[in-house]
Amino acid sequence: MSRRLRVRQAQTVLPFGVGAVFDIQGESFVATGIGDWPRRRQEVESPRLASRLGVSAFYAAPPAADDRFDRPDAAGAPYIRFPSWLFCGACRRMIRWRIADEKAGVPPRCPSCSPVRKLAPMRFVQICASGHLGDVDWWFWAHSRLDPAARQSCDTRDRLRFNVSERATGLEALSVRCTAQGCGAARDLLDVLGTHGMRCSGRNPWQRRSEAADCTKPVQVVQRTAGNLYYPVVSSALDIPESDAPAALTDEALAERVRSSDMWVPLCRAHGGPAEDAFRGLLKDETGADDALLDALLAEETGSAPPSPARAAGASDEPVAPDLSREEWVAFMSPAPPATRDFAVRESELGLGQEDSEPWVSLRERFGRVVLADRLREVRALQGFRRVSPTSAFVPADTARRLRWLPAVEVFGEGLLLTLDRDELTKWEDDDRVRRRVAGLRTDLGRSFQQDRLGTVTGAELSPRFVLLHTLGHLLIRQLSFESGYSTASLRERVYARPEHDQYGVLVYTAAGDAEGTLGGLVQQGEPPRLAETLLRMAEAAAWCSADPLCAEHSGQGFDNLNRAACHACALLPETSCETGNTLLDRALVVGGEQVPGYFESVVAQARSAAAAAVERRPR
Repeated sequence: MSRRLRVRQAQTVLPFGVGAVFDIQGESFVATGIGDWPRRRQEVESPRLASRLGVSAFYAAPPAADDRFDRPDAAGAPYIRFPSWLFCGACRRMIRWRIADEKAGVPPRCPSCSPVRKLAPMRFVQICASGHLGDVDWWFWAHSRLDPAARQSCDTRDRLRFNVSERATGLEALSVRCTAQGCGAARDLLDVLGTHGMRCSGRNPWQRRSEAADCTKPVQVVQRTAGNLYYPVVSSALDIPESDAPAALTDEALAERVRSSDMWVPLCRAHGGPAEDAFRGLLKDETGADDALLDALLAEETGSAPPSPARAAGASDEPVAPDLSREEWVAFMSPAPPATRDFAVRESELGLGQEDSEPWVSLRERFGRVVLADRLREVRALQGFRRVSPTSAFVPADTARRLRWLPAVEVFGEGLLLTLDRDELTKWEDDDRVRRRVAGLRTDLGRSFQQDRLGTVTGAELSPRFVLLHTLGHLLIRQLSFESGYSTASLRERVYARPEHDQYGVLVYTAAGDAEGTLGGLVQQGEPPRLAETLLRMAEAAAWCSADPLCAEHSGQGFDNLNRAACHACALLPETSCETGNTLLDRALVVGGEQVPGYFESVVAQARSAAAAAVERRPR
C-alpha cells in the first residue's frame, strides 16, 4: 500500500501552517516559510483584510496534485522532515538524517537492519522564546553527566543508541548511550523536559545556516507535539458588501472623519509621547482608520517624517491585530443588505409571535433580530507564529522578511446571527451583581499575559455582554452539534459585543473548508420553529453540568483562571471554534447562579415550571 502524505489546502494556514510540526503516517515534518513556496500560487482576494494587515496580497498554496508532499516537485506547500534525529526500533541505532538522504516517496530506512526497518523520529525537540526550533543535541545529553575533560575525549558524535530498559517505566526507561570505543556515556530521559544549558541554533529547520541569528534565549526541551511549541497568529475577515461597510469610505472622506474627531487634537499633541498609543487606539475605534492613514495624517500635521516602507508593509516585529467586527456588524444589521456572490443574508424570526404561554414568552422577550446567512465567505490569513508562550517573540510567516504577501485560505459556508433584546440586555447589564461578577473576571484578565491578544476581540474593556454572548455562542454550538449533525469542530463563533459600537449579537457559522461547510443544515436549524426549540433545549441543558456544584461555584478555572462556571462538560469547545481560546466564559451569566442573575434565568425557571405542571396533569 502506497503512503499518503497529503495536507489539504485549508490546513496550510491552520493547523499545519508555517512553523507547525505534525505527524503523519508515523513520520514527522515541519512546514517551511512562505519564501520556499512554489511560484504557482492561487491569489485569495480580501482587500479589507489586506488593508488592515498592511500587505499587498494573499496567496493560497496550490492544491496537492498527488499523495506525497515529500517529492521535490510536489505542487502543494513545502514540508521538510523534522526532527532530523531518527532511530531504529529494532537495533536502536540513532541516525542524523539529512536532506541529501531523502528519496522521494520512500520513508527513511535503517541501513544496518535486514530486513530493512523503518526509522522513527525522536520524540523530543528544543525551542526558545525567540521562536527558534531545533533538534536536541543528543550527543551533549548522553555526555552531560561527564566532566568537561572526559567529555572532550569522545570525538565521535554519530554513534548513539536510543535504548529501552525493562527495569524501569516512563521516561526513566529510555536512555541515550554513546557506543564510541572507550566511551559508553549514557543518560536516561527522566528529566529531559525543561532547560539544560543547551545552545540555541538561532534558526528554524528550514532556514539556512547563513540566516541563523545570535540567540541567547534559554532553550527548552519539549515533546514535538507539545502545546507550547506552536502558537499561530491568524486573522480572518468575512467577505461583506463594501458599500454597506464604513471601510468603503474614500481615503479623503475617512481622513476628514479623523480630523473632525475629538481625539484628533489630543493625538497630535501626544505624538511621539507615551500617551500616543492610547489616543491612537481610541481614534481607530471611533473612525475605523488604520495605522497607515493615521501616520500619513500625523506626518502632514506635525511635519514629522512619514512612516518607513517596512512599517507601512506591516513588517514590524509585532503582528497587526485589526478589529474587523464593526463593518461586519453593520452589514448584518442593515435593513436591506445587498446580496453578493459570497454574502447572502436574510432576516428571520423565532416564530413565537402568536405564543402566549411560558416559557416561550420569556424566550421571545430576550432575543432581537435573527439573521440567516445562506452564503458566507471567510478569508483566514496566517501572519506568523510564536513559541514557548503566546507573548513570546513573533516570527513572521516569511522568516526572511522580504515578501509583502501572506498565506491565506478561503472557506465558504453558512451561518446564523442571533441578537439580544437591547432593552433587556441593558437592564441586565446594569445589575450590580452582574457588574461585580464581570469585574472579578476583568481583574484576572488584567493580570493575564493574554490581555493584549484578547483585547482585540473584547474591546477596550471586558464587558458583561461579551461574556454573556461569548458563552451563549459556545452553548449554542454544542447544542447545534446535536440538532444539525455538524461536529463542534466544524462550527465557529464570531462575537459582536463591543458596547462602543452598539453591538449585541453572536454569529455561529460553518468553518469547514470542504463540502461540510455548505450542506445547508445550519441555516435550516435557524428557521422557525426549530431555532426556538433549540434555544430552549440549550438553556435547559446549560442549567446543569455534570461537574456541578464545583463548576457552577468555581471562582476561577481554566487557563489563567479566565473562566468561571465553564468546563469541558458544559461550555468548552475545540480550540479552532473559539475566538479567545476557551477563555472568558461564565455559564452563570446565562442561566443564573446563587450570586448572579442569568440573562435567561427566567426562561429556565418557566421551563421547569411548565414541565412540573405537565407532570402533575399526567393521569396516574
